[in-house]
Amino acid sequence: MGVTTPDWVKHAVFYQIFPDRFCRSPRARHLPGIRFKPWGAPPSEQGFQGGDLLGIVDRLDYLAELGVTALYLNPIFSSASNHRYHTFDYLQVDPLLGGEAAFRELLDEAHLREMRVVLDGVFNHASRGFWAFHHILETGRNSPYLDWFCVQGWPLRPYHNSEKNPHNYAAWWDLPALPKLNTSNPGMRQHLLEVARHWIAFGADGWRLDVPEEINDPLFWQEFRQVVKQTNPDAYTVGEVWHEAEAWLRGDRFDAVMNYVFSRAAYGYFGAQTVRSDYRPGGFAIERLDTPAFATAVETMLERYDWQVVTTQLNLLDSHDTARSLWTLNGDTSGLRLCVLLQMTLPGAPCIYYGDEIGMSGGPDPDCRGAFPWADRQIWNCELLDFYRRAIDLRHSHPALRTGAYETLIAADGIFGFRRALSLGSRASRPHETVAAGQQRGRMLNEEPADRKAGVPSRSLIIVLFNRTKSTARLNVPLGTDAQPAGDRDRWSATDAAGEGSSPTPPSARNTTTFRTIWPRGASGRLHAAHDGTLWDLTIAPREALILEGV
Repeated sequence: MGVTTPDWVKHAVFYQIFPDRFCRSPRARHLPGIRFKPWGAPPSEQGFQGGDLLGIVDRLDYLAELGVTALYLNPIFSSASNHRYHTFDYLQVDPLLGGEAAFRELLDEAHLREMRVVLDGVFNHASRGFWAFHHILETGRNSPYLDWFCVQGWPLRPYHNSEKNPHNYAAWWDLPALPKLNTSNPGMRQHLLEVARHWIAFGADGWRLDVPEEINDPLFWQEFRQVVKQTNPDAYTVGEVWHEAEAWLRGDRFDAVMNYVFSRAAYGYFGAQTVRSDYRPGGFAIERLDTPAFATAVETMLERYDWQVVTTQLNLLDSHDTARSLWTLNGDTSGLRLCVLLQMTLPGAPCIYYGDEIGMSGGPDPDCRGAFPWADRQIWNCELLDFYRRAIDLRHSHPALRTGAYETLIAADGIFGFRRALSLGSRASRPHETVAAGQQRGRMLNEEPADRKAGVPSRSLIIVLFNRTKSTARLNVPLGTDAQPAGDRDRWSATDAAGEGSSPTPPSARNTTTFRTIWPRGASGRLHAAHDGTLWDLTIAPREALILEGV
């Protein structure tokens, strides 16, 4: 039986929300005396600024207008940290976020708008305030929950510890505030699996799993998947894995991972001249890439997994764990736009970090966790917001960009281009045989057998071309290995605005296909003719993309 993943994810555009910093609702009713930091206080001050789940509800129409169809929420359970990765109780929604009633309203209102909601699960570690750990602190060796943790000595030193007298229990990254959970204990294991089942049954649409590699127990994650899928076969499971993750994506653990491989490649190519050379998100270097190297990186990324996985990978540029994109690119808005367009045109579910669409910036944690400036729209980058809306709408309007097969067409001299193609009886829901890494360029990834290609409508074919240079490019584009003789694939040229160089003269019109420009907006509707498998006389503005659809 092949790998299967939720179909809705293949068509989703995600939006990640850090609840404490997204929106504070005037409808929230807190107990007297509750005080928050001012909205917009520097994130370096830590503390709570009062964002809540009702605030997300209040902004669902904004998100729907943006084109968002799925939310990924950072943890929402009771915690004494603003990010809520220090869990007190996995079965209680934090009262500061509005409690269970607010979460119920959020799910209902999101689902009413056909918007999914994915939760953040932190099951490797909890907090010193976690009720079972607190039981041990109060009762010591007599606690029935003693084996839910890895206690290494007595008395426990959760608060009063030093280099000479360190904490004496297993903790994530040796941080005393984060005692590690002993998932090999059957009681702890059952509790966590019940948490997974409970919130999916409540109506959540999936789980993002925090630091899953820290739980070095494949059977636990296999059981986790079984519990989630038995509760809702359409639920999404996505793991925080910062690198290639073949072992996690064979159909028995996660549907996908957070695709930081994508973000590093995009930054390294479109931000080659501006990306911060000393910044290593997650400890991984951002390698500056030329065009052939970038094309190889993209192909390797797409060839690594089953196509069912590829089309549900969470393709993100930044998150709560990284600096924001504009900071990483040193304010290079043109580089960000190219990265976002790539995000919206490649296989995989795009994920936008809250506020990126209005130009929010900030360095690594905690500076990437600023409050969304709802009341100060003068500082919004409205042109960037409009760009995001149009780029998202582009993806929603063209199924080929979501589930169509992929083939690189051009990769040289600052021009990178590919095609996405749907064929009759689209295989969006069918697994395919994974292509080995290093497959020769020119073969369609997730390609249909030849006898299924006859009669494919032209509009199922999208051509995406990027010009990362600061000069206008003029070029001819081969449409792929099945559309022209193999010897013609590289017959193209790119020149600057001064017109240096020349393009071959197109052959006599035969086997003609017509394409219409759908990006950029200023050229929308312009027609282009392809003769004998080659698009002739195309022009791409500096630091821009040209996207065409067959008509």
